[in-house]
Amino acid sequence: MWRFSVVLLLSSALAMPATATAQPSPDAAGSSSALSHRWLSLPKPSPARSSAFPDLSVRRQVSGLETPWDVQQLPHGRLLITERDTGRLILWRHGRKRVLHFPSSRVWASSETGLMSLAVDPAFRSNRRVYTCQGAFTPTGHDVRIEAWRMNRHWTGVRRIKVLLRGLPATSGRHGGCRLLIARNGALVVGTGDAATGTNPENLGSLGGKVLRLNRFTGKAWADNPFAHASSVPRRYVLNYGHRNVQGLAQRADGTIWSVEHGPDRDDEINVVVRGGDYGWNPVPGYNESVPMTDDALPGTQIHAAWSSGFPTLATSGAAWVSGSQWGEYDGTLAVAALKASRLMFFRFDAAGHFVSMQTPDVLTHFGRLRSVTRARNGDLLVTTSNGTGDSVLRVSPR
Repeated sequence: MWRFSVVLLLSSALAMPATATAQPSPDAAGSSSALSHRWLSLPKPSPARSSAFPDLSVRRQVSGLETPWDVQQLPHGRLLITERDTGRLILWRHGRKRVLHFPSSRVWASSETGLMSLAVDPAFRSNRRVYTCQGAFTPTGHDVRIEAWRMNRHWTGVRRIKVLLRGLPATSGRHGGCRLLIARNGALVVGTGDAATGTNPENLGSLGGKVLRLNRFTGKAWADNPFAHASSVPRRYVLNYGHRNVQGLAQRADGTIWSVEHGPDRDDEINVVVRGGDYGWNPVPGYNESVPMTDDALPGTQIHAAWSSGFPTLATSGAAWVSGSQWGEYDGTLAVAALKASRLMFFRFDAAGHFVSMQTPDVLTHFGRLRSVTRARNGDLLVTTSNGTGDSVLRVSPR
C-alpha cells in the first residue's frame, strides 16, 4: 500500500516563528502547552510500508446519495444521513434507505449551505432526540440555525422540538459552517463559518466565524462560557472566535476538543479549541483573502494552528479521533477528510498537542471528495463522499 508522509519545511525562508498561545483553563478543550504554527507539504507517495500500520478495508455501505454532508449512527445498525442540497434526512438499515418525513422544503440551500451537520443525543434510546444545523428562511431572508428533533417510534420521520439557536449569519451561502458535536460534559458545541463577511470572525456580537457552546435542551448559552454574562446575547454563546470556516470538531480521549477549518488559498488548519481564544482570522477591509489566517497585529494574544497545510489548501473537513488496538499505529490519530485533495489523512499529535506525523493510505484516495468522518461504535470510521451525485457513505476498518 502506498503511503504519504508529511515533511516539515525547516528552511528559515519558509518557517514561521513560533508564537505564544493562550493557555486553556481546566475545562477548556485545549492543550496546556503552546502550539506553534507549522508549514507542511505533501510529497509523492512512497512505496515504503510499515507492518505497524494495518491495511485498511473500505466498502460502500450506503450508495446513491446526493452530496451527503453528515452521517451518525443510531441503535440497531441504523445510520442517519443528511443531504445538503436536497434537504433530505435519510435513514439506512440493512441495505435499505428511507427518506424520512422531514420539512426539507424549509431548508434554505445555496452554495455551501443547506442541511449540514447532525448530532445524536447520548440518551437517544430514551429521548430519541437528534440535532441538525441547517440553512433556513427568515421573514427578511435567510440564516443558519440549530434545531432539535424527536424521531418517531416507527422510524419514519422526525418532529421538531424547538429551534435551539437561530441567527448564524448567511449571505450567499458561502462559508455556512456548520459542525455539531456533543461533548462529554453534555454541551452542544458548534463550529460556524464567517459567511464570507470580513468583520464577523472578530466581532463578538456575531455568531459567525466562531466555536459556540450551548445547552442542548434549553438552547441557552452554556453556563461557564467565557462571556456567559455579557449583555450581548450572541456573545454569551461564544467559546472562541477568529475563525474562517469551521468544518470539523472532534473530542480527544483526554477531553480536549479539536477543530478543523478551511483556509483561503493556503493554510487549512487543525486547532485545539481553547476557551476564550482568538484565532486571528481578520480579512478586513472588505473580505481580503490574501491575509494570513492568523493576524498577530490584533490586540491580545492570537492562537496559531497545531497544524497548517501551507500552500496549496487541501480543503480539510470533518474529523474523528481513531480508537482501538485493532488500528495499530493509527490508534490515537485524528482522521481528517479532505474535499479538494480527495483523501483521508491520519494525524498524530503528542500529548501536549504538537504535530508528530501524518499518514495517507492510498486505498482512501480513489473516492473523490470526502467530507465527514464519524467513529462508529465498533471503532470503524464512517466517511461521506461529496461529489454531487452517486455519493456514498464509506465504512473504513482495519484488516
